[in-house]
Amino acid sequence: MKLDRIDRKILDILQRDGRIANADLAEQVGLSASACLRRMRALEEAGVISKYVALLDQRKIGKRMDVFVEISLVGQSNEVLEAFEKAAARSNEIMECFLMAGDADYMLRVAAADPVDFERIHREELARLPGVARMKSLFAIRPIVRKTSFHLGPE
Repeated sequence: MKLDRIDRKILDILQRDGRIANADLAEQVGLSASACLRRMRALEEAGVISKYVALLDQRKIGKRMDVFVEISLVGQSNEVLEAFEKAAARSNEIMECFLMAGDADYMLRVAAADPVDFERIHREELARLPGVARMKSLFAIRPIVRKTSFHLGPE
């Protein structure tokens, strides 16, 4: 789907406030409410908008630590990769999982309350992931930049 200036403006506003009323959104982008709603539906149907969520403050819910975990697997067969990816997707503790190029096969981001909580996550979740040959945990001191919206270019 080719995004025009109005689509980008709609997406920019929705990334900042997913609960904005359609009438307010339409006014901000210079469309009628019905035209704005049609555009939003088209963006949803095309998969540009995949879902609407509430973003929680990680610290306020007691998850003060970000831990990045490099995972190296025992092999690179489809079976090993698929088993690991399915197990990682089922985990409630893994916030993000990326297939990597380089030394590690995967990079995970885990949110933990404290080192004791991370130890629990390590023992109960990470150590049980299939096909893991090696894990290396990196503890973040504090986030500097954490964005949830994409820059969509000039309007």
